[in-house]
Amino acid sequence: MTPTDVPSSAARLQRRQANSYFLSFIILGLTSAALGPTIPGLAGHTGSTVGQISILFTTQAFGYLLGSLLSGWYFDRRPAHPYLAAALTLMALVIALIPLSSLLAALAGLFFLVGLFSSSIDVGGNTLLVWVYRDDVGPRMNALHFFFGLGALISPLVVAWVIKSTGDINWTFWLLAALTLIPAIVYARTPSPVAPRDSATPDNRPVSWLLVGLIAALFFLFVGTELGFGGWIYTYAVETGTATAITAGFMTSLFWGALTLGRLVSIPLAARLQPRVMLTMDLVGLVFFLFLLLGWANVPGVVWIAAAGFGLSMANVFPTLMILASATLPITGRVTSAFMVGSSLGSMTIPWLMGQTFELSGPQSIVLLLLVATLAAAAVFGAFVLAARRQEVPVASRSAG
Repeated sequence: MTPTDVPSSAARLQRRQANSYFLSFIILGLTSAALGPTIPGLAGHTGSTVGQISILFTTQAFGYLLGSLLSGWYFDRRPAHPYLAAALTLMALVIALIPLSSLLAALAGLFFLVGLFSSSIDVGGNTLLVWVYRDDVGPRMNALHFFFGLGALISPLVVAWVIKSTGDINWTFWLLAALTLIPAIVYARTPSPVAPRDSATPDNRPVSWLLVGLIAALFFLFVGTELGFGGWIYTYAVETGTATAITAGFMTSLFWGALTLGRLVSIPLAARLQPRVMLTMDLVGLVFFLFLLLGWANVPGVVWIAAAGFGLSMANVFPTLMILASATLPITGRVTSAFMVGSSLGSMTIPWLMGQTFELSGPQSIVLLLLVATLAAAAVFGAFVLAARRQEVPVASRSAG
């Protein structure tokens, strides 16, 4: 069934549901990117060193991991929107308490809860959007992740503006808490979508956990590579002498800006290209720009070109993996949870490995590690296509958009 076949009332409900996911992903991007710029202020509040305060990244990641497992189980059994409204309300309360905490242990606990509730929004948006649009999810999935990127892109600007206006980080978190309540209200007023298995045209395809595992491995490699590049390009540029401390900051913004722009451009592309084709193009681009860094990093402008190109190539990978999964598997809460667990583990592991290799072997070693991870992703993608064919699952035979 195409959107033109859907009765107008049902189409309006679809738009309301999709808009609630888009709005919550803007908030998710805002809150996810706010930790980095507020680290010095939080260290001052708790009397901690920057090294000690970095534990917040770890506790938030563990909360996200646990929340991914729990929320997926819930979405398969109960209406999703009341749960998401409650999760966002509690998340707003936790965020409001952050600037009031003067103990590092208490602050770490609060960030664990932020990760726990954030993962519910992430799993929910990715799962429920597929339930709402089914075969036509392609462009909407790219739009969903564009809105996350938009929130992450403007978050440092919001933090800088609030600190400049108030002289402290407190109002940053109180503003984020107030904004987080907006999608909570929207979810409370919007009916939950029906799971595909319970709809008038149920999705009765069996779940192949081999294919789920392979896609989770792709999330592990791609998300770890994305965050690793974004987290280390600043230090790489400074240590190689290709940028100053100031221009390296602009280079990091260029990467995230290109990634956000790429997601916007990918919205119409997802309606025309199969996910397998898009993912192949992404892999070619990622490998090309990493080879560019390995061989010609000292050429003026090359690192800037590589940062922009890598961001554009990585832009639609996450939503494309979700589209690929929906074309070959029934998307349930448990399935999406497995993907988010892979994503979370990758975000913890690959950037950490990059830091270890950087310290032992110098800046070019992290580019080599990124290349190895990208080539491993290409191999896993090939294994996924072969496994799908052997199980007689048509890879991306559904419409991309």
